Amino acid sequence: MNEQFLLSVGATHPWNIAGLGIASRVAYDFRLRHSVVVVGVTAQDERAFHGAFALPPEAVRAQLAMTPAYAAAHVGLLFDAANVREVAQFFQTSHHAPLVVDPVFGDTFGSKFSDDKTFCAFREVIVPLKSILTPNLPEAERLLERDIATVDAMLDAARELQALGPHAVLLKGGHLRGDPVDVLATSESVEVFGDARLPGELRGTGDTLAAALACELARGISLVEAVAAARDYVRRKISATLS
Repeated sequence: MNEQFLLSVGATHPWNIAGLGIASRVAYDFRLRHSVVVVGVTAQDERAFHGAFALPPEAVRAQLAMTPAYAAAHVGLLFDAANVREVAQFFQTSHHAPLVVDPVFGDTFGSKFSDDKTFCAFREVIVPLKSILTPNLPEAERLLERDIATVDAMLDAARELQALGPHAVLLKGGHLRGDPVDVLATSESVEVFGDARLPGELRGTGDTLAAALACELARGISLVEAVAAARDYVRRKISATLS
């Protein structure tokens, strides 16, 4: 059997409710094998963040060198500038499978994972990669250094971020009041996706969406179809918390 791999680069969570643990569960649901590159570990539980510890860049480089051929890749938390550059260098030279980058700069509790040096490295070498960038509103606001408070502002922000180099930007609007709206911007078009807000909550929704999007793209479907399918997958996961 010709097995396909999802490659995920990111950090661990002891409870597996965010980060690489989430990606593994998503890959399993999509019947993909999961290749993992750990750039660091976190100490956190379901209520608070307690610490983050980056691996040496040579450890990240060695893992990246051992990854199998992959059908799609997903990048999550990168909390060290040296590791940001290692990851960027790898994807600049690796084969051109779909790449989804989720810019994780903090968590639900308001903790910051990225210092200024790491953030600047991310903006300099990760954002321009030919990827699908999936920021939420606070992440996009930090990247653009301005507030994004309306759907119209989201449209402008998604276009501006896409002009920085990524193949596409999926700007997630769940932080806005009312029903959630996501905006997908490419160099050719802008698509708006909207649904009624579900009452349930799910930790790691950003990780889940990014990994699901990579898995959908591994199937070879169009980006718009993949975004719609990945959003449906996340909504099913949220709905499951209500039952």
